[in-house]
Amino acid sequence: MERVILPPAPWRALPGLDALAEALGAREGQARYVGGAVRDTLLGLAVADIDIATSHPPAEVVKRLTSAGIKAIPTGIAHGTITAVSSGTVVEVTTLRRDVATDGRHAQVAFTDDWQADAARRDFTINALYADPISGALSDWFGGLDDLGARRVRFIGDPYRRIAEDHLRILRFFRFHARFGDTPDPAGLDACTDRANDLMALSRERIAAELRKLLVAKGAVPVVALMVERGIFRPVLPEIADVAALAALAEAEANADVAPDAIRRLAALITPDSADGVGARLRLSNADRTRLVAAHDGAGTEGARALAYRVGPAIALDRLLLAGAAVDELHGWSPPRLPIGGGDLVARGIARGPDVARALREIETCWIAEGFPDVARTAQIADRVTDQLLGATSN
Repeated sequence: MERVILPPAPWRALPGLDALAEALGAREGQARYVGGAVRDTLLGLAVADIDIATSHPPAEVVKRLTSAGIKAIPTGIAHGTITAVSSGTVVEVTTLRRDVATDGRHAQVAFTDDWQADAARRDFTINALYADPISGALSDWFGGLDDLGARRVRFIGDPYRRIAEDHLRILRFFRFHARFGDTPDPAGLDACTDRANDLMALSRERIAAELRKLLVAKGAVPVVALMVERGIFRPVLPEIADVAALAALAEAEANADVAPDAIRRLAALITPDSADGVGARLRLSNADRTRLVAAHDGAGTEGARALAYRVGPAIALDRLLLAGAAVDELHGWSPPRLPIGGGDLVARGIARGPDVARALREIETCWIAEGFPDVARTAQIADRVTDQLLGATSN
């Protein structure tokens, strides 16, 4: 088999990376890059996270890093993961592992020095590619390179067994297919379909985290449509049933040059009356639940900037895009602050209290209607409102 070398990439020249590889014994074959960094480099994509697998036990990893002056943070030391910070470069270092027991949600692992055993416990072939930090030579035990070339997301070994080990792999199968896939792997697709009910055993936080990544992937629309067709969402999110609104939103986002957003796209997939329940079930933050509920409230009648001022740019963008309204006015624009306060009105003769609040509301309404004019024009509006209020009071 022809030797394949990891091509050069900007991340490989990050400061401290060579020192980290040296400390972990890369020259002796005791450390290799693995996973997303290798996969994405082969695809010519930008790399966000760097992972290194090593044959050293966690305690030895900490010892080696400390001796080399590299910060070692035991973020997941029970499962063999140490976060290394070398000259500012952050890398996850994980000891080679094999599964001892799994229950679909958690895995009990044992450390090993067997590289193929570590690869065998990973989910998909394209995620089980390793690269020597020194030579760049790739290790591929399960045909990941061929699958990457074919844009095929394929489980390592028996798909049913992989899913039984971790039920989240059902969603990961579709998420990775939305990012990298061409034609779905039939065996994997059938296994995910047959075992969709297994998703009910997962925490809603894990489901939400995976769903967020899926919904912003480049192939989200056809993949979500496939998931609906196969009944994947039915056990945990039966509200997701119609992909037409998602397709329309994705087109609107692209036409408006607006980045895809998971909460906005989730809102497109569900009905307004189900938004609060879905947000609660997925344990979304209060801010995200507010967006989900407000997303279908329509574009309003005052214009895009007025809407953004009143409800905030994020909710305004959601509402406008879902309503099919233009959002050009919001590009590069931030809601200004009303350039006048209660103290200015008191200085004009309005008594402190309800009259000040009433005057400010009226001034703000006029200011918004005129398109957020400058301080001088706002002062003119304030003079007019103040005169009217004082005149009414004197009468």
